[in-house]
Amino acid sequence: MTELEQIKALVDEEHELRKSEVPDAARLQRVEELLDQCWDLLRQRKARREFGQDEAGTDLRDIPTVEGYLQ
Repeated sequence: MTELEQIKALVDEEHELRKSEVPDAARLQRVEELLDQCWDLLRQRKARREFGQDEAGTDLRDIPTVEGYLQ
């Protein structure tokens, strides 16, 4: 499964959880965290490309780091 396919699957799961009459709050939180990590990884890769750096140097950041960013 490619990264974009994984993101799509997570987005689909998030939508299903939100539509549920009794959503699984813990699973919803985990899916949201995983999505945030995926988007962060894509942003890291894009930034490296823009500055002529190798994308292979990107790493999945831990949840506290990703969730702690100011928006």
